Formats: sequence, structure tokens, C-alpha cells
Amino acid sequence: MPSATREKFSSQAAPEVLSALRKIAESEGRPIQEILDEALREYIERKEKGQPRRQAMDAFAHSLSEFDQLYRELAK
Repeated sequence: MPSATREKFSSQAAPEVLSALRKIAESEGRPIQEILDEALREYIERKEKGQPRRQAMDAFAHSLSEFDQLYRELAK
């Protein structure tokens, strides 16, 4: 839920990040500010809930697929 009031801030981002952000906004027909606000809210929510980073979960999934048999043997 976007807030009715806004506060300006200044920051910098890598060119590829801004480019991807602009492409998403354009493809969805939404203002870039709306996309950025949504991304920041999702980031904050994830941090507050203590959810693991995507890289950690990807590594975990890879480990499960690679060592599935070993884990099954150890669980016996």
C-alpha cells in the first residue's frame, strides 16, 4: 500500500540495475517510482522476517539434488 506522502532521497545504482528497473516499469506500464517502492517494501519485509537470501536457498537446493542419496543414507 503506497503511502499518500512521499519523501525524496538520493541514491546511486549500477547502470544494469537501473536499466532492468526501467525495462520492468515499461513492460508493466507503471512508473519507475512505483516499481522501486514495491521492490524496497519486499526487501524490507524479507529482512524483517529473516528469510534466507535467494543465493543461500539456491545453494541449498543444489546441495539437496547433488547429495540426495547421501542425505538419505545418513537419515537411516
